[in-house]
Formats: sequence, C-alpha cells, structure tokens
Amino acid sequence: FATFAIGLPGSTSLLTIYQTFLDGHLQNFTEEIKGQSTNLIKAALGLHSMVSSTFRKTATNFHYEFNIRHISNVFQGLLVSSPENFQSAEKFTLLWLHESERVYGDRLVSIEDLSKYNVLAQSQCKKVFPSFPTAKYYAKENADPLLFCHFAEGIEDNAYNQVSTLVTMNRILEEGLKEYNETNATMDLVLFRDAMKHVARIVRIVRNEGGHALLVGVGGSGKQSLARLAAFICGYDVKQIVISSTYSINDLKDDLKGMYQKAGVKGEGVMFLLTDSQITNERFL
Repeated sequence: FATFAIGLPGSTSLLTIYQTFLDGHLQNFTEEIKGQSTNLIKAALGLHSMVSSTFRKTATNFHYEFNIRHISNVFQGLLVSSPENFQSAEKFTLLWLHESERVYGDRLVSIEDLSKYNVLAQSQCKKVFPSFPTAKYYAKENADPLLFCHFAEGIEDNAYNQVSTLVTMNRILEEGLKEYNETNATMDLVLFRDAMKHVARIVRIVRNEGGHALLVGVGGSGKQSLARLAAFICGYDVKQIVISSTYSINDLKDDLKGMYQKAGVKGEGVMFLLTDSQITNERFL
C-alpha cells in the first residue's frame, strides 16, 4: 500500500478553488452579492485559520481538527442558496456566518468554547464587512435568531432561507409534528428553542449530499424523536435495525442492501438511524 500526505493548499490556491465554485453559483444573483464573493472567501479562509489555531486537538477534544473539508462544508451550505431568496449582500453574509457556526460551532463541546468562537466570528465579520450590523445576532440577551433552514416558510417549501422569528418556526414545526403524528406512532414533543434549532440542524445535514451526523446527549433528551421529525420534514423514510441474540454482521449487510436498493435504485430518501445500544458488535461500524 502507499500513504500520501498532502498539506493544506496555500491561500492563493484556496482562493482560486472556492472563487471558481462561488462565482459559478452566483451567476444569476444580484451584482451586489457578486461583488462581495472575493471578500466572502477571504473572510471564510480567515475564520478557518483563526478557528484552527484557537481550538487545538487534545485527549478530551480529539475531534478538534479543522481541515479543508470543513471549509468545503461551509461553501456547500452557501451553494444551497437561491437568487429568489437572497437579494442583498448583507443577507448572504449572514448565511456565511450561519454556515460557519454549523460547521465549527456545532463541533465545540462547551459554552466557553462557543463564546470564544462567537468572538472570532464577529471580529472577522467586522474586519471584512464593517458596514453590516451583526451584533444583534450575538447579544447575550434577547439575541435575534441567526438561523437558516429548509422550512422557513413552511414544510412544503424546500427553499433554504432565513428564519424570520422563532414563533413562526415553532408554528411550522408544530404543524409538521401534528402531520407526523397522524400517520406514525405519536410523539409528544415540547418544541422549545433548542429543540427547534436541533431539528433545523438535522434537516440541513440530511438534505446535504451524503449527509451524516453523530447526535450526542444524555438518554431521553429527544435525539431519536427530533431525527424522526427531521426525516419526516425531508420526506425521508426512517430505517432502523432490529437487534436480536442472533443478529450478525451478515444481517446488517442484508439490511444495508435493502436501504441501498431504496436510496440508490429507486431514488427514495432514506435516513438510517443507529443508536449506540444497537452496536452489539464493533465490526458493525
């Protein structure tokens, strides 16, 4: 076998790579947004560099490793935008801040680290976009929601757009939960602020090509329920394995074959939900 070690490309190469993607996507957007593409890329690369140097990998935070894949994830989020919903450079910059928070902020393990990240994001935004007011989204009390999702206007509306208010988002999710309960086993969920944000996060990941997530939390905190609601919003089927004393690696392969048939051949959306208690054999992973 051979091992290839490739370092992170230089800033000029990264600028060229992401400029090509972003400019191609922004062809039908307003001139105001097009004019900010270079600044946006510089801001994204600058924030990535700051995050990489501030949050170092340790024995407890072994996942604090930020590389070119994370920059690409930020731009993957930007490329979901549509000209109809993004008319101003300010709103597009808010989308960049949101995607960066999803990619970097959601990986951080403590409130202190998240506060540090917010300071970095604000300073980078002020440096590159001094005329755009973003402080209201980072206020310690009564902050405006900096949230974009695929159901900002309604569950049937698949456009990626900014959430106007959490009250509107709550109404949409309550309607979605009611619809879910009509056709599935009833889930009695309380959709408080963080729960709604989690649904938006899961929907965003599931809608991405090959999206996958590890949901971490204490038992009974609603990880499975929120994932099921997110799958329903996306129009995906939830598949789980049924563990028994005889369930083996071959049974898992057969279950996966069925999911691949549905997703790959029939083109239907599938969410494979696997809990830690179902990993009875480490070879499953």
